[in-house]
Amino acid sequence: MGGLVVRRAATALVVLALASVVVHLLVTALGDPLAELHRRNPPVSTQVIEARRQDLGLDRSAPQRYAEWLGGAVQGDLGEDIDGRRVAPVVWRHLLVTLRLVVAAVAVALVLAVVVGTYAAARQYSAADHAATFAGFLLLSTPVFWLATLLKEYVAIWTNQALGFQVLYTVGPQTPNLVGGFWVQAADRLGHLALPATALALVLFASWSRFQRAATLDGLESNHVRLARATGASPRRVLVRHVVRNALVPLTTVVAVDFSLAFGGAILIEKVFAWQGMGSLLVEGVTERDPNLVMGWLMVTGVVVVGCNLAADVIAAALDPRVRRG
Repeated sequence: MGGLVVRRAATALVVLALASVVVHLLVTALGDPLAELHRRNPPVSTQVIEARRQDLGLDRSAPQRYAEWLGGAVQGDLGEDIDGRRVAPVVWRHLLVTLRLVVAAVAVALVLAVVVGTYAAARQYSAADHAATFAGFLLLSTPVFWLATLLKEYVAIWTNQALGFQVLYTVGPQTPNLVGGFWVQAADRLGHLALPATALALVLFASWSRFQRAATLDGLESNHVRLARATGASPRRVLVRHVVRNALVPLTTVVAVDFSLAFGGAILIEKVFAWQGMGSLLVEGVTERDPNLVMGWLMVTGVVVVGCNLAADVIAAALDPRVRRG
């Protein structure tokens, strides 16, 4: 197991390094991030622009800027953006907002996918199986931003009106300047999180439940399951111990790969619900052609995605001895 983790971690570092080089080249090709200063009215003096250019290191060559940025990034220093803010705290603040949405959505989608996919496979061709299949394909064909808009415009209004008070919120990750104790703050954040997380979870659940169903059906037809049945094991024990555990191995890999896609979906959902997360930060960095902001976004997002893939490899090895031997 230790050798597996070391090999995967070494590969992850190489991937991050190559990705940082490619993104640095792309950001450099965007143009001069200080071009907007030349268009201001009243105009900014040339001395001020040149001083800012030197502060950002734009007066040096691209390889020199990358080497300086990489040296600071290794130590946790992602430099300054064009407005003079330290990039690391800004990225960290936005990352916590997006992770709150993505982790909640992934957890809900994973539980639903395992339960629904396993039940549909165990009751193959039943009404429940057909209903799960229809729901999965319907959600797969639904754009995430449209689903989020429906939840925002209809579900939130209907629920709040039915209850007679506001329990679901449609703007922001939390109520600004809310006064109250822990439970008040927790209820407020949960009310803001419910609809965005549901929209993202439903889209993820649609594909994951199909993977779980297919993997469970394969497991039910395997030789070791037939042997377990022949020895007199109960159907529930066979399903949980011999089928579901093996079916989780391919699903774990799919979840790890789709975690990065969940970040992409979160960008659209954050726009619908006005969340200031990683999506808004990326749009700000690209719009302003801010090299350090975009590079900081890439590195933090890359570490999260690569870390999840590494965790998936470790979990797969723990679930399946064949992965450890391989």
